[in-house]
Amino acid sequence: MGGPATTSVPPDTFPDGHRPHDSDPKSPRWPACAPEPSQSMPLLERHEAQSLKITMEIEAGKEKSGKMQAQTGKSWSRRLYGAVSCITGDMKACGDWLKDKPLVFQFIDWVLRGISQVMFVSNPLSGLIMFAGFLVQSPWIALTCALGVIASTITALLLSQDRSAIAAGLYGYNGVLVGMLMAVFSAKGNYYWWLLLPVSLMSMTCPLFTSALASVFSKWDLPVFTLPFNLALTMYVAATGYYNHFFPAVLIQPATSVPNITWSEVDVRLLLQSIPVGVGQVYGCDNPWTGGLVMVALFLSSPLIFLHAVVGSALGVPAALSLATPFSDIYAGLWNYNSCLSCIAIGGMFYALTWQTFLLAVTCALFTAYAGGTLANMLSVFGVPSGTWPFCLSSLVFLLLTTNNDAIYRLPLSKVTYPEANRAFYLTQKGKQPKSSCDV
Repeated sequence: MGGPATTSVPPDTFPDGHRPHDSDPKSPRWPACAPEPSQSMPLLERHEAQSLKITMEIEAGKEKSGKMQAQTGKSWSRRLYGAVSCITGDMKACGDWLKDKPLVFQFIDWVLRGISQVMFVSNPLSGLIMFAGFLVQSPWIALTCALGVIASTITALLLSQDRSAIAAGLYGYNGVLVGMLMAVFSAKGNYYWWLLLPVSLMSMTCPLFTSALASVFSKWDLPVFTLPFNLALTMYVAATGYYNHFFPAVLIQPATSVPNITWSEVDVRLLLQSIPVGVGQVYGCDNPWTGGLVMVALFLSSPLIFLHAVVGSALGVPAALSLATPFSDIYAGLWNYNSCLSCIAIGGMFYALTWQTFLLAVTCALFTAYAGGTLANMLSVFGVPSGTWPFCLSSLVFLLLTTNNDAIYRLPLSKVTYPEANRAFYLTQKGKQPKSSCDV
């Protein structure tokens, strides 16, 4: 029949008949893999490699954290800059936001800008701070100020004047001065309620003077400054005078004797105090706290206006001392306020700020101070105050200056905003000018 029976053994079975366990390392089913390099390293080298890896991870985390902190810091800086820019300068964003709001809110903005425009500032927050200073001086003065600017602004609206100029306060600031200075020069004192009638009427003449003068001055691209106020105040005081029965003005007359001046009695503290007093005297206020609040309002809107206001007011002191002016007039800031306004006007407002125009502003401030003494003596013969005639006439003379120096650049009137923006515009225009082939 057949040969002896044989049993075939599977190749993966040992001769004794059992199968190897699948997990046996020697099993052919065990996957072959290369040993991990780190396990083949000596223990010391492996520890150093792990430490280096951890250090690199920590440094990467720190770098990422630093970048996140830098981005957060930049974000906060942008937010802070945005918040500050909303309340400084001319607060253009506020004016734009109010354009579609009810008229009453826009009118409040126009009134506050009119209050600050006396100092070449179109900032409602600055105007509010200044009005607070007027309340410190006298609530009656603040009332006549409010009445003057409201009457003047409403008149400009009724005359259909340029709405953007009204919104910037350019038709209100002369009314501010008319209202306040009529109260200052009233011999009836505070709370003479009948005075509110001529205050309203004379303030209403300011838009008329402004519009008429602007049509003439536009030929030379010149501002009207406070000439409407000077015309209205001079007309009122000259028409009434000291002996008027209803609206008597304070007595103004020329000096009739040589003042007794003892130089050893000069008070340096009061001389220094005359600087903020002189700034406040722009509004007819002799309270140093009022002047201080006006200076705060100026700094909020434009640090450059603040700087020139202080410099201009300070320059009035040596000018007055050089002419042996009575100390009481110097302490009261009567020699400071015109030079303060002139220094602002020339130093960065209507001229782009450079070191040349700064020197020009200082010169104009001194010129204005001496012109103030001259006009005060001349107008006292007629019994009328000098007001801001010295500032207007002196500043107009310096604005009509012609020169070949490119650094003395007078801005177009339509581009005038505030000194910082004016200088930026000047630098932009300077960069656009083509260079000569001879320039290196």
